[in-house]
Amino acid sequence: MNRPIYFGLDTFGDVTVTLDGTPVPHDQVLRDIVAEGVEADRVGVDVFGIGEHHRPDYAVSAPDVVLTAIAARTERIRLTTSVIVLSSDDPVRILERFSTLQAISSGRAEMTLGRGSFVESFPLFGYDLGDYERLFEKKLELMRVLLDADASRTPIPWDRAPEHIYPPTATPLQAWVAVGGSPESVIRAARHRMPLMLAVIGGAARRFRPFVDLYHRANEEFGQPQAPIGVHSPGLIAETDEQAQERVYEHWAAGQRLIGAERGWSAPTPEQFTREVNHGSLYVGSPATVAAKIADTVQALDLDRFTLKYANGPVPHEHNMDTIRLYGEEVIPRVRKLLQ
Repeated sequence: MNRPIYFGLDTFGDVTVTLDGTPVPHDQVLRDIVAEGVEADRVGVDVFGIGEHHRPDYAVSAPDVVLTAIAARTERIRLTTSVIVLSSDDPVRILERFSTLQAISSGRAEMTLGRGSFVESFPLFGYDLGDYERLFEKKLELMRVLLDADASRTPIPWDRAPEHIYPPTATPLQAWVAVGGSPESVIRAARHRMPLMLAVIGGAARRFRPFVDLYHRANEEFGQPQAPIGVHSPGLIAETDEQAQERVYEHWAAGQRLIGAERGWSAPTPEQFTREVNHGSLYVGSPATVAAKIADTVQALDLDRFTLKYANGPVPHEHNMDTIRLYGEEVIPRVRKLLQ
């Protein structure tokens, strides 16, 4: 590929266990995530993202605060969300918070905006789930206005004061839109002139090619330049395929059972896990195995960014650190070589 490809890691702040299976307190999980972000910077990862959740199995409810702690201890890695739930937040406050992160990090901040696949934030902040779609569209439209004003250093065209977002930053913020796989969401990302982040969490990544093509067509029809496209998928890396699968299977299955009970999914099976590892969107294995699978996905979808969700259920912090180290030191260089 002739253009640069960026490689990221992200976490939802999954509450972990120790190596002997003891649950880790939420405050320690937060400190561990900061250490993981610092390690990602050390080993050369391009982007580090943190998701927002408001439920007991995830520790991060304020990703911008955790990202700011990481910014203070790193120098080069870009810092983003994966995702921040725009529908139940105020776009003005989001932009103020991330402008603050942009200033502290010397221009390394960005945002990935989403509706949220978990909905606990809606009743928590007084929103009606019946307005799920309308809220996102309304607030994404306002965010586009705010970002344009921030980039052009012009007053915000509204009747609310003040006319600018503070603090102002030297480098305008970029915002991606996370999409789970509906054509309408893909077109909306193009309409608002935002990069597209595809959440590919089940099945073969190649099945998302129609959404990539749709996004390209939509940008053309709107008469605007093409914007970057990324993929977010779960995985775990260890020295061997067997070790990686052994480390993640029970934690993956526990997460599938927990969420499945809420959403009516069938119970996970070892066969389903093996199928996702071999042919689907679980990037689990040795550095060589995971690198080959990532390279195939990048080529199949013509990506600008690939992000590995390295935390999957209560996987111990030590194993997450192994994934981060192997991803930065071995996987990314292998993928870049395969893509030459």
